[in-house]
Amino acid sequence: MNISNSGVYVLELFAEKVFSVSINKFKNTVFPKGYYYYIGSAQKNLKSRIERHFKREKNIHWHIDHLTTHQNMKTLASYVIIDAEKHVEAELANNFNNYFNSKIAIEGFGNSDTKETKTHLFYSSYSIPTKLLQKYYPNIKTFLV
Repeated sequence: MNISNSGVYVLELFAEKVFSVSINKFKNTVFPKGYYYYIGSAQKNLKSRIERHFKREKNIHWHIDHLTTHQNMKTLASYVIIDAEKHVEAELANNFNNYFNSKIAIEGFGNSDTKETKTHLFYSSYSIPTKLLQKYYPNIKTFLV
């Protein structure tokens, strides 16, 4: 898929078993086995940003890096809304639970640059079908790395 330089994305990750991360802010958090959805945006270099999330070896920069590099976590898929402005990221994060029957995985995860959201990381015991994502966001497309 040829994608533009900017947009909003959703990463789908799967935890094979219960785990925790070494971020001080979340050190007492236990992440259960299941599916995790991380909402992010890139106002430039969108393709590179998404490809980076699939790499296991990298310098830890963002909260999500602690998950994408964890041995019990696998990045399964990514979905993009091409050319979506930053406010779409907040809209998606604020509506994710209602639309997709998920739960907030942990408050304050990945949203340090967005005051109007509680989190950008959500948990589900099942994989959310692409068609359901497209029901609420018709412009969302699967991005294969």
